Amino acid sequence: MARTGAENAARAGTTVERRWAVFHRWGSFALLGAGLLFSTATSRLFGMDGPRWAAVGALAAAAVVLQLWWLAAARDRPGPSARSAVYYGVRWALAFALTWLNPFFATYATAGYYDAERLLPRRLRWPGMVATAVTLAGSQSGGFPPRGTTGMVVFGGLLTVHLVLLVVLSRVAAQEAERARVQAAAIEELARANTALQQALAENAALHAQLLVQAREAGVADERTRMAAEIHDTIAQGLAGIVTQLQAGATTPDPAAAREHLDRAADLARLSLGEARRSVRNLSPAALEHDTLPGALRKTVAEWRERTGVRAEFTVTGTVEELHGEIAATLLRIAQEALANAARHARATRLGLTLSFIDDEVVLDVRDDGRGFDPLALPAASARAGTGGFGLAGMRARAERIAGSVTVESEPGFGTAISARVPLVRHER
Repeated sequence: MARTGAENAARAGTTVERRWAVFHRWGSFALLGAGLLFSTATSRLFGMDGPRWAAVGALAAAAVVLQLWWLAAARDRPGPSARSAVYYGVRWALAFALTWLNPFFATYATAGYYDAERLLPRRLRWPGMVATAVTLAGSQSGGFPPRGTTGMVVFGGLLTVHLVLLVVLSRVAAQEAERARVQAAAIEELARANTALQQALAENAALHAQLLVQAREAGVADERTRMAAEIHDTIAQGLAGIVTQLQAGATTPDPAAAREHLDRAADLARLSLGEARRSVRNLSPAALEHDTLPGALRKTVAEWRERTGVRAEFTVTGTVEELHGEIAATLLRIAQEALANAARHARATRLGLTLSFIDDEVVLDVRDDGRGFDPLALPAASARAGTGGFGLAGMRARAERIAGSVTVESEPGFGTAISARVPLVRHER
């Protein structure tokens, strides 16, 4: 839009300049012709006889020759110069002489007002326009020379009016020129700003495209990590449980106990199969499809207690809120991972899982009285064992994806406490 405004202004300025160029080229001819026409119509009124008409013809011819010479001379040096000043002075003299012969030739003399600034150097502009004003005042007062005292008074009054108008109009023209200069500078600055803006928009578009690519790549990597954690927390844990139950059944001499282990393995297999099918659909925990987070956690703890034989309790504190699906799924996965770790490593006799709704946070605490460990030595030990599991790192990654955190407190021989804190984001209805 800014560029369009600048282009329109430039186009309008070019059109005006072209029209003025046409006037400066042919205007003197037209004004001289008008003077001849008016003088012919008023020749009797001013008593123009043969000698006067001869003088008018000679002066008019000289004016035409002068104008033709100037048309050729102005091509080499169009600006104010000594040559243009001579042309202006000779033309004024011819106009003054013609106006002396017939006042209506003042039409030819008015050209002095229009091109004084274009033809005369700065120091000669006012004298040139004053000389033109003398010619026009003499014409309007009845012609040259002024007749009697009354004629002189009228001539002086008209000259004064012309000079006052020259001063006023010159100031107005100067103000308009300054306004036009400021406007042209503003348009030019606006055009530069528009160019800079277009460059910035192009850079922003390129940066936006780059950010989209990076975001897409980051989303793919994050989704891969999330899917790996989902498989670890569901199918892998289920398969590990199946293997454990099958091994226990194979080494148990009691047929009833062996049958119980086989039944548990079958249940885990069905559960894992359901999780695998559900993961293909939307990777949302199956336990949350028909239950709230507290209900799903209560069932998970009950199943874990039955499977491990460890005394486990589940508690809810605060006002229960219906959580957003991603928040609920994250807390359930963290609880499942914590219970799986306790079953594999803790050798606990008691375990407690607490879900707390506290203001704008939801806190999940899992505590056991097992053998504990040194949290600082855990990464090195996992690396030596080559487990490659997700464990505590997976819990932290899950929590951090939803602006939460996981802290672990443990000491060898004194159990383990895992606390996950996430924002309380309600379910969108």
